[in-house]
Amino acid sequence: MNLKERITEDMKSAMRAKDSETLGTIRLLQSAMKQKEVDERIVLDDAAVVAIVDKMIKQRKDSIAAFEQAQRQDLVEKEKAELTVLSAYLPERLSAQAVTDAVKAIVAELGASGPGDMGKVMGVVKTRLAGKADMGAVSAAVKAALAG
Repeated sequence: MNLKERITEDMKSAMRAKDSETLGTIRLLQSAMKQKEVDERIVLDDAAVVAIVDKMIKQRKDSIAAFEQAQRQDLVEKEKAELTVLSAYLPERLSAQAVTDAVKAIVAELGASGPGDMGKVMGVVKTRLAGKADMGAVSAAVKAALAG
């Protein structure tokens, strides 16, 4: 069963269980997936679905930070609940050490040296680590590898 089918099955389960919060989050995810398919006239594979989930998770984290700053605990709780539901659809994340090791290997492979090669390295890193690691942490690891 691919990721898209799993999301559909989870939506059906949430409907049966009358779990409106989970159902709402899954419907938002399906809406984003459908929008991408219609806009680009493609059928999403698992990697594309993971990219959408990643984007939605980043949006939730940004919203949580903004709501905490505004002291809106009710909205923080709602966003955290959505974040939990969305996180279930991500593959196992790499550890910080694994990300650092992968970045160092790619830097060595490309022969990159210095911050000027950041774009070249990030292009390769994004394709290899997409969905497997937080891109913010990856970017920091690339900067550190190129600085030292």
